[in-house]
Amino acid sequence: MKDLLVKDLPWKLFSLALALVLWLTVHRIYEESQAPAVPLAASTVTFENLPVLIVSTASDVRDFRVLPGTVSVTVSGPPDIMAGLQGNQVRPMVDMTEIGDVKDLNRRVDVSTPAGVTLISVTPAKVGVVLPPPRR
Repeated sequence: MKDLLVKDLPWKLFSLALALVLWLTVHRIYEESQAPAVPLAASTVTFENLPVLIVSTASDVRDFRVLPGTVSVTVSGPPDIMAGLQGNQVRPMVDMTEIGDVKDLNRRVDVSTPAGVTLISVTPAKVGVVLPPPRR
């Protein structure tokens, strides 16, 4: 029995050490993958007086007016993205593709932002859309 423990003792110790290192490595990788990522502190920026764009079908040639014509948009994101963000990269718009022959209506303002930027708020959230009278 003693010969079973002592025979090739250096190889047995090396195998044990190698198994321990391998187990610790796998355990560390597993623990890191399970830990929630700590988000960076987000920066918030407000852009004032951004013009509201009107999205309509190519066949719709009516001259829509938006009242008010500008909105304030507040966005948030990682500091590195927000440092380079400019107002022309944030696009408030009103979708008029599904509009019929209604004269006046209120529509929600949608905002297109770059990747990594989150919309916080739009003021006002809805704008009035005025359709011109039909030409005769």
